[in-house]
Amino acid sequence: MAQPYTETTWVVKPGQEEEFVRRWRDWAEWTALQGLTASAKLLRDVEQPNRFLSFGPWESVDQVRRWRSAEGYQERIGRLQEVLDGFEPRTFELVAET
Repeated sequence: MAQPYTETTWVVKPGQEEEFVRRWRDWAEWTALQGLTASAKLLRDVEQPNRFLSFGPWESVDQVRRWRSAEGYQERIGRLQEVLDGFEPRTFELVAET
């Protein structure tokens, strides 16, 4: 099976961008202990500065499922949601690279 990646698009409440980044870092540090195979990345949209994208590679889709159902996941997502207008999490698999 191809290597899975999780990706999330985050839309932050205007004026809450710095707080979001702080909370995301806390969430990402916890997530790193749950099975990421490399550090997570957070990107900010240059044209729409309250829109962010994060992604990271995982060992398996099962590991992603365990992470999303792990004790503490919902609590940490809840802290992020306090500064969000919305978010869309997804799971992808690597199918090609150069």
